[in-house]
Amino acid sequence: MDDISTGTLLIFLGVLVLISAFFSSSETGMMSLNKYRLRHLVTQKNRNAMRVHNLLSRPDRLIGLILIGNNLVNILAASIATTIGMRLFGHLGLGVATAITTVALTTIILIFAEVTPKTLAAWFPERIAYPAAIILKPLMWVFYPFVLGLNAITNGILKLFRVKPDDNGQVLNQEELRTVVNEAGTMIPRQHQDMLLSILDLEKVAVEDVMVPRNEILGIDINDEWADIVKQLYGTKHTRLLLYRDTVDDAVGYIHARDVLRLTSKKKFSKDTLLRAAKKLVFVPEGTPLNTQLLHFQRKNYRFALVVDEYGDIQGLLTLEDILVEIVGDFENRAQPGRHEDYRRQVDNSYLVEGSANVRDLAKDLGWKLPIDGPRTINGLILEYLEEIPQPNVSIKLYGYPVDIVEVTDNAIKQVRVHAQLYKKMKSSK
Repeated sequence: MDDISTGTLLIFLGVLVLISAFFSSSETGMMSLNKYRLRHLVTQKNRNAMRVHNLLSRPDRLIGLILIGNNLVNILAASIATTIGMRLFGHLGLGVATAITTVALTTIILIFAEVTPKTLAAWFPERIAYPAAIILKPLMWVFYPFVLGLNAITNGILKLFRVKPDDNGQVLNQEELRTVVNEAGTMIPRQHQDMLLSILDLEKVAVEDVMVPRNEILGIDINDEWADIVKQLYGTKHTRLLLYRDTVDDAVGYIHARDVLRLTSKKKFSKDTLLRAAKKLVFVPEGTPLNTQLLHFQRKNYRFALVVDEYGDIQGLLTLEDILVEIVGDFENRAQPGRHEDYRRQVDNSYLVEGSANVRDLAKDLGWKLPIDGPRTINGLILEYLEEIPQPNVSIKLYGYPVDIVEVTDNAIKQVRVHAQLYKKMKSSK
């Protein structure tokens, strides 16, 4: 280097710093890429994505290539910097010249070849990684023998310590996927986020959590007078009706609205023809997860089932629509926030809640922090909390929420007032 001028050496040094910056930014950019977006672009046959994906398929080789290139460049830069330092500061002594050169080169490398390019690559990984792959691909062929040898040594060392690559490192579990959905922001509309999260929650919800309770089942007692039965058939808003004798426990089948229309078009429409048109009932045990029951509905091609307990007693009624509502929300009340058949917002921002209101629905619709792994209704939750039937006009604090008992009849709480806004103020003041 004695024949090369100091100016030329400074230019070489600048070029080497830029090359070092390229390798540093390439490493950070490659490792900061969104792997799921990359896979999506690969399925779209994007050439840049396919090139990067090919390099990332063996990250040990990619890192080996980048480190070989970076270290070669930095070592050469150190040699040139030493020569420049001796020329400029040699008259101050070897120790002083070496110290000045070391500090100067370290500062330059850190700022221009490490921190700045890596920060830029972390912010814009695709803009850095995709163009870099065009250069790294042929470099991989050039340095392949060195990369292979380096990987053989490093992998051998890792095997001595029994370190193996984790094949599941790029697989998301449910909670991680939930975080991804929550952090999608404006990329996924809030309504769609809620639907995706509801699908993830299906296995945590059992059929008894969304079924129509036994005491609310609307059906037809075929032992009633025929005129009353016909009136019920014509007046119902439901597409499917349970048929039973005297009590729900003696269910004989269910009838679809279209079958009723078909029967009424005929001259002979009687109890006998109604019973012959009834469809066979399907029974499912309580505790069945919703995702499992949804698959049963799909595979066995039915949409109506009765939920039974361990003794075979009917506990409620479940339809496919009940599961769909759990996923997408209530169609009837979505357009009118604050209004629901089980709760009504009052002028003072309190809520009048029916005792039969489902705890899970309240927690989901209104964001209340109520336990959902115990009693299914507000009535059951309060009775479990108090361990007795309260009197009207009694106020309690239910899991932090001020609650007024409004109405109690037939040994059950019919209506309560929940001061949710007051609960929020108490929480914010703590």
